[in-house]
Amino acid sequence: MADTLVAGTPVTAAPRVPRAIRLAAHAAALTLVPSGLWRIAIALGWDSGFRDEFLHPENFPGAASFYLIGLSLLAEAFGLLTLGLIHRWGEELPHWVPALGGRRIPVMAAVIPASLGAALVTLITVSGAFSWNSVENMRAPGSPEGGLYWLMTACYLPLLAWGPLLAVVTAAYYRRRRRGR
Repeated sequence: MADTLVAGTPVTAAPRVPRAIRLAAHAAALTLVPSGLWRIAIALGWDSGFRDEFLHPENFPGAASFYLIGLSLLAEAFGLLTLGLIHRWGEELPHWVPALGGRRIPVMAAVIPASLGAALVTLITVSGAFSWNSVENMRAPGSPEGGLYWLMTACYLPLLAWGPLLAVVTAAYYRRRRRGR
């Protein structure tokens, strides 16, 4: 590996990110897209099959629309942070960041929140999967039925992969950064 000078001290270049890890990082970010599109469609007034007061299309647009769109954008932003674990901006702050630009990001400053996120997302999505067909959720009166039920299920199913993919990418980031020291 080539040595470079950063602030006058030699630093060994970080090992390349394996292709499988790059694919896992991109897949993790993409797992949120279908459910986000589902929520945004509801926010824009699409009849998703819900008949209860809160999610009925007659109630959109309104505050609930902003909530659904905001939730979708926030979730995707968190998903896109996974890409920082495979790109340089996840190892070193970009130079345009005031006062801190160019500084190395401590390994654990990325690994701890990413690991906690992976565990939390896995816990939430797996518990959601087990309760998906419960009377409190998709079997409740006013929930989508037939094709809309299956479409919604297909939109939310990829979320089950988000936590495990994030965990794999986080572990690879940790190993790569530790080796690159």
